[in-house]
Amino acid sequence: MIVFGANNIISPLGWTSEENFKNILEGKTGLTIQDDKELSDVAFPVAKIKEIDIQQHLEEYPDVVGYSKLEQLCILSLKQIIANVDVKNPKTGFVFSTTKGNVDLLKEEEPGNDVYLGNTAQSIANYFGFQNTPHVISNACISGLAAIVFAKRMISSGIYDQVVLLGADILSKFIVSGFQSFQSLSAEPCKPYDANRDGLSLGEAVGSIILYKKEGEDNSGEIEVVNGAISNDANHISGPSRTGEGLYRAIQQATRNNARIDVISSHGTATPYNDDMESHAISRSGLSDVPVSGLKGYFGHTLGAAGIIESIISTMALKENVVIATKGIQQQGVVQPITVANENIATSTRELLKLMSGFGGCNAAVYFKKHE
Repeated sequence: MIVFGANNIISPLGWTSEENFKNILEGKTGLTIQDDKELSDVAFPVAKIKEIDIQQHLEEYPDVVGYSKLEQLCILSLKQIIANVDVKNPKTGFVFSTTKGNVDLLKEEEPGNDVYLGNTAQSIANYFGFQNTPHVISNACISGLAAIVFAKRMISSGIYDQVVLLGADILSKFIVSGFQSFQSLSAEPCKPYDANRDGLSLGEAVGSIILYKKEGEDNSGEIEVVNGAISNDANHISGPSRTGEGLYRAIQQATRNNARIDVISSHGTATPYNDDMESHAISRSGLSDVPVSGLKGYFGHTLGAAGIIESIISTMALKENVVIATKGIQQQGVVQPITVANENIATSTRELLKLMSGFGGCNAAVYFKKHE
């Protein structure tokens, strides 16, 4: 059985998974209106980690100061979970998920080789002394969830006994201008699945998890990664299938058509096409009555970190028997009937389906189970 171990989240909502979870249950959001000309010429809502908080945490680790902002946050996150990991063991893997990595360095006159994702991953691996070469997963917005699927398969095949997963992206003008070019950013905090939704909100975060093979018969309290799947609808570089074909197929493969899903942690970007597409895939899968929880109203869309941090929060909610409210929704307005949670719901939950979709038609689904 492959399970979640120690984990950490660094976001505007906190510097531990527990702090983030507590603030989310209290309905707090990291999204604030930013007037940062280094990101955009116009003010817009974004979930940005405060620089003063980063500097305060770096005071404890002076050897991290020379790294890039992204690398600093990655190292600070891993330091919280890696104490009991034998990084020299050839059976320990390291997987890094990101969409753009150190792309903010491109503004420098000589950005150097750190802009290459493989170099970034190797730099972090070298800091901790990992023996194995790191794996990089960069597949648009599904990167974090795809990394979980990849890590599970590596453990299942016997290549590794445990994998350290790290997902991270930070905000930069490059990223913001890219989404602005698609006219996909909202001028207000995002409203997933709402009838008046008009675009997404961006955020930055880092998430880390240890995934490992659990031996023995006592599995009480464990979160098992039962299965995962990735599918592509091959529809358009930036537009999802109107029928949710790729996500539908990922759901079928991940659940093997026999799971009894209690809650869905959705992608929920609050763009008109994405949310409609998800409603098609969920409805076609016979899951219209299953509560849907979207987390981007709390974090914003954190790109390569999203699949990691949203899986952590969703599995914490699974343990606590709560469905987290989809922040931002007021009046549901998607094309197919789904059950979007608009408030926290206390209910018995055991099986979770996590969904992600991204540019290029990529889709991922992971099926988690809580053991009592």
